Amino acid sequence: MTPGTWHLREAADVAREHTVDPTLGLDLAEVRTRAGRHGPNELPSAPPRSLASLLAEQFRDLMILVLVGAALISGVLGDWVDTLVIVVIVVLNAAIGIVQAWRADRALAALKQLAAAHAVVLRAGRTDRIPAHALVPGDVVLLEAGNQVPADLRLFESVQLRIDESALTGESVTVAKQTGVPAGETHALGDRTNMAYKGTTATQGRGRGLVVATGRTTELGQMAHLLAQGGWEPTPLQRRLSAFGKRLALAVLGICVLVFAAGLLRGEPALLMLLTAVSLAVAAIPEAMPAVVTVLLALGARRMVAINALVRRLASVETLGSVTWICSDKTGTLTQNRMRAETLRDGQGLRWDAAQSAAPAACELLRAAALCNDAQVARDGALQGDPTETALAALAASAGLQRAALERQSPRIAEEPFDATVKRMSTWHGDAAGVVGYTKGAPELLLPLCEGLWHPAGATALDHAHWLQQAEAMAGEGLRVLAFARRALPAPPEAGDVKGLQFLGLVGLIDPPREEAAAAVRECLAAGIAVAMITGDHPATARAIAWRLGIVRDPRSPVLTGAQLAGMDAAALAACVREVRVYARVDPLQKIRIVQALQAHGELVAMTGDGVNDAPALQRADIGVAMGRGGTDVARGASSLVLLDDNFATIAASVREGRRIYDNIRKFVRYALTGNAGEIGVIFLAPLLGLPLPLLPIHILWINLVTDGLPGLALAAEPAERNVMQRPPRPPAESLLARGLWQQVLVAGLLLAGLCLGVQAWALHVGDAHWQTMVFTVLTFGQLALVLGLRSEATPLWRLGLFSNVPLLLAVLLSVVLQLATVYVPWLNPVFRTQPLTAMELGWCLALAALVWAAVEAGKAWCGRPAG
Repeated sequence: MTPGTWHLREAADVAREHTVDPTLGLDLAEVRTRAGRHGPNELPSAPPRSLASLLAEQFRDLMILVLVGAALISGVLGDWVDTLVIVVIVVLNAAIGIVQAWRADRALAALKQLAAAHAVVLRAGRTDRIPAHALVPGDVVLLEAGNQVPADLRLFESVQLRIDESALTGESVTVAKQTGVPAGETHALGDRTNMAYKGTTATQGRGRGLVVATGRTTELGQMAHLLAQGGWEPTPLQRRLSAFGKRLALAVLGICVLVFAAGLLRGEPALLMLLTAVSLAVAAIPEAMPAVVTVLLALGARRMVAINALVRRLASVETLGSVTWICSDKTGTLTQNRMRAETLRDGQGLRWDAAQSAAPAACELLRAAALCNDAQVARDGALQGDPTETALAALAASAGLQRAALERQSPRIAEEPFDATVKRMSTWHGDAAGVVGYTKGAPELLLPLCEGLWHPAGATALDHAHWLQQAEAMAGEGLRVLAFARRALPAPPEAGDVKGLQFLGLVGLIDPPREEAAAAVRECLAAGIAVAMITGDHPATARAIAWRLGIVRDPRSPVLTGAQLAGMDAAALAACVREVRVYARVDPLQKIRIVQALQAHGELVAMTGDGVNDAPALQRADIGVAMGRGGTDVARGASSLVLLDDNFATIAASVREGRRIYDNIRKFVRYALTGNAGEIGVIFLAPLLGLPLPLLPIHILWINLVTDGLPGLALAAEPAERNVMQRPPRPPAESLLARGLWQQVLVAGLLLAGLCLGVQAWALHVGDAHWQTMVFTVLTFGQLALVLGLRSEATPLWRLGLFSNVPLLLAVLLSVVLQLATVYVPWLNPVFRTQPLTAMELGWCLALAALVWAAVEAGKAWCGRPAG
């Protein structure tokens, strides 16, 4: 039998295929044979990765290797401060990577914890309690309320059995189980009502089932295999930084060779030019970049906790800003995860809500909703029980009909619990004239049993077709529709006797959308992010919720179901995946197919989920978003982000934060590269212009430390740009230097170098002996002015305000003080080969630095001017 299709076979056929008598179970000899053939009933696990292998993985990135080389060079030059800084950065990066890999390994470990420890089996005619790992295909397992299902079972006996499958399917409503073969040939996991799956929990009733899959062949085992094979994909930021590091390493190597060769040709001492070239190499590499990126991500992660988003994978903070698609679960994320009675239509065809006085017909319908109900009131006054029944009890209470008070007046004397086959429930209550019975159930099955329409003055004719049409219209609005009926008799009838029912009306229930979710969806759409709903719920309900939230614009928009998706090949799915916004009744493998189809189009996908079934897709997505309240440990372990409030609006806020972080990373890259370009330009062009070497190695290393350090790190505190959520997502393959950044770096770097060379040429021309100190100071102050201008790509500094980023302002002021100390503190002059500047000379240095800031602001105004 093909795995996953046991639900399509009659229970007797399944028993024959497993050569077992369900009334006796397997004999012990056959159990030993099958145990040797199939192995233990345990989930597969990947071999644990050693600490050494995890450590080695952290040093495969070229940028990290370049930094290690820079640390060695700095050590050779005697610059132990720079060496120590680089070593700390590299060690911090490695530690973060190891922690992330360790957390990923915990996802599979959490999955194994779902396995039941023991099982009750029937073997050789005797009932026994055994370890769950000892089960084999063909074993007969006994289930009762509270038991965890130990393997995948084909049920052949079900007595009011209900199973909580939320850990597997993500849907919170318990599933009523039966033994017959469901109609049709393709069924989602939630529709296979004659199956019980490993890792789920029986909540009511009892049953017996035949083990048809154990260990890795169970639905849970297949998900564990997907998790073990999945692994983490590098984030867009990691890919960008890797590509950037490779290009930078090659460029730096070429420039150093050119500088060294040019100096030798000009007649400079070989040792001095070697030290200059090596110092320039260290300066050209923005060794503060990993530290800045780490600080940006860490501060972003801290800010996101304040908006109820817990980051598990640090690099994923920025990835949120690149997201182009959000595939969201429905229950609890987009909706409130609690059923609510939204529409009541009594037997007179009138709608009723809590703001109205209940008409007699509506009052009797509400009475039926309260009495034909097993919801209980907890000590704190909250209703407990099945979500549908608590919603009905709350509806009756809104009209002043409290279930407890009604039962004191009309105590329950008999009942027929809900039966999944006939889809109805009945209760009988004492009445002055005898007993009155109330029945609720599926409209299509209950209406044909009704002989008239109840009315206080007496029953009237019932138009069955009209009421079925009303029920279908309500279902089309995404409501779960229940029909109610009553009849009065001298005494309770025999079980199954449903003659003489009188129809009372219909109640439509729904898990209502979160109020803030609709606004969040609008914000995502405005930001160019497509939103799709992927749920295990029914198509009509899914479409109605999607329409209310604005995910689809037409209430009749098409819904792609799991059954339809199963009939599509990869090409067919790829052709339609970017047009579909609602998926219903999908299984775990289909969620992965949807993610992969979107990724094949170059989309960056965020996937939300809370159940075990979501874990493989969460891991496969670019951003896996798990639920913190209602989610399972497995889903959280496979995710990059955990929503502490299970709220879709938190995802939109996280996207905003991700975009802010990436913008600030780009600002730092632009700032660091512009400063480095200025340094390289000064060293490289001076000999070509016939000028002496303008800077010494100690000057280059100092500028690199002072300007890239504190001011660069302070860019992490820069607020988000005003239009951050009104622009489309950046392409996932976009370079860090895209959108004209490298041209801006080149122009600003040449300007900075030109100002430095200009002041050098002027000072030499007038015979100013302080020319080298002036070049040193202009280059430092110019970069500090630059960082103030680069705080925003479009908004001028006077609109931002100096105090909108206090850490950056303080960092700039501290750097100015440190630079002045190298010029005016006597004992630092011989260390840095500087001389005190006059007031006029210092004024020129400040004025030239101000020109750099003015040029950056002029560039913003030029780029933002109207076309034409």
